[in-house]
Amino acid sequence: MPSYLHQVAYSREGWQALLAQPQNRIEAVRPAIERLGGKITNAWFAFGEYDVIVITEMPDNVSAAAIAIAFAGGGACKTVQTTPLLSAEEAVQAMKKAAESGYRPAEVTTRAA
Repeated sequence: MPSYLHQVAYSREGWQALLAQPQNRIEAVRPAIERLGGKITNAWFAFGEYDVIVITEMPDNVSAAAIAIAFAGGGACKTVQTTPLLSAEEAVQAMKKAAESGYRPAEVTTRAA
């Protein structure tokens, strides 16, 4: 099953709700992820640009997009970013396909100043 990196930053209102009623939001979102056929493989609370980092396995991109939309639509998050992840083997396969694609970059010319 494909893996995804979900990075979430809470809105001011989201933090206010968590301060008023502290809770483990990772466990709170687990049932929604599972309802979409996915599972949490690992998750952390963090500080910096994102407040929560979750690695999931989801059946497909549509399911991963669905949970991201649900997160974003709830109003407690100011930023939700979902990144599809490739295994090392998948990355090597992609590199091989890229090498065989026949892609040629545009020629770049430099002007004399």
